[in-house]
Amino acid sequence: MPEPAPAPGRLLHILGLGFGLAGAVGGTIGAGILRTPGLVAAQLPSAPLVLTAWLAGGLYALLGAVCTAELAAALPRAGGWSVYAERAFGRRAALVVGWTDWLAHAIGLAWVATTVGDYGQALLPAHLLGSITLFPHLAGQGIALVVIGLFTLIQLRGLRAGSTSQEWLSLAKAAALLALVAGCFLLPAAAQEPQQTLPEVTAAVIALQAVITTYDGWASPVYFAEEFSQPERDLPRSLIGGVLAVGGLYLLINAALLHVLPLPQLAGSPLPAALAARALVGPAGGAVITAVALLALLGLINTVVMAAPRILFGLGRAGLLPPLTATLNAGGTPSTALLLTSGTGALLVLAGSFDRLLGLGAVLYVTLPLAGIASLMVLRLREPELPRPFRCWAYPLPPLLVGAVSVVFLAGMAVNDPLLCATAAMLVALGWPLSLLTQRQGEQAPG
Repeated sequence: MPEPAPAPGRLLHILGLGFGLAGAVGGTIGAGILRTPGLVAAQLPSAPLVLTAWLAGGLYALLGAVCTAELAAALPRAGGWSVYAERAFGRRAALVVGWTDWLAHAIGLAWVATTVGDYGQALLPAHLLGSITLFPHLAGQGIALVVIGLFTLIQLRGLRAGSTSQEWLSLAKAAALLALVAGCFLLPAAAQEPQQTLPEVTAAVIALQAVITTYDGWASPVYFAEEFSQPERDLPRSLIGGVLAVGGLYLLINAALLHVLPLPQLAGSPLPAALAARALVGPAGGAVITAVALLALLGLINTVVMAAPRILFGLGRAGLLPPLTATLNAGGTPSTALLLTSGTGALLVLAGSFDRLLGLGAVLYVTLPLAGIASLMVLRLREPELPRPFRCWAYPLPPLLVGAVSVVFLAGMAVNDPLLCATAAMLVALGWPLSLLTQRQGEQAPG
């Protein structure tokens, strides 16, 4: 059945809770959960403390979801975090926040696609890989560009195709990870030495930072807020249910790894999931984990390619960017914004060298919920009469806690890498002259 064509300047309203949960899971779970358990275990002296760290990270994300659910249900419009910033702080702040949001997505898209290229090479047939050994980076870049192009074509078909692909990819990702968990628990338990020593504060902070980073993406449903058929009901359920699903899966994965691997072995491995897979299926375990990682990353790419264009669409429709960014095709996809996003991601892939870009993306992603928290508190004071189908639980405790943790997280990154944070601040600041230019063009426009 063909999709109904959207009215000019309007998106389709066909999404429900199933997509919302798939978007939260797909936008959060990447290859990091296969690597990060080793980093966390290296900082903490006992298995209970490792699981506590993952539980604490899930609680942080849950509190953020509860805060964001109020904003999303009250203001279900396309544009991501910029929607809330505009309502609370004005149009110029909205453009700065939207610019930061889109830039973080573009960087994330390039990094994830490059990682897919790296993992994809590992699964290429030996005779084919041997023919390109002189230029291995070109093979990885080629795979990355093909993947970006593929998902761009899927999104160009329309919202229904994009949402269906997201639901299936998220389901496959969750099933693969649950299969790994189940397999680990079928193996004999590894002997764990009882250790009760409390970790140093610095080590605990490093562990929590690593855990929190793996929860990035929990807010993915807000980018599709306007396309839900019942946003006041399904957005809060998607945000909160998505965090609970991801948090439960993360705890299961870590419990499974601790079941099959002694803590020192877990802490000493850069890819502990591969060790577990080898214990399950022998030498083929490396290929199995590579395939699982690829599946996780493909779902993440699909989410980013869907979400980022809606940021530009919202800004363009609000008159904060050229009207061309707000054009929709017959399937309800912001087509120009999609091509701009995918093109930028492809250029960043070709630029290469992603260590610094990944760090920049992490800083930008943490600042965005802070903008949302500030918007929530300002709107509570300024617009108490605003209809709020969902209200933040135990307000104002959740926004204060999330804000405090986010500030500590950013402060820790500033101490460890001040140049990185200064670069991120400069990139965010570029949104300010952009807002001035947009405002000037609006004042000069006829009528």
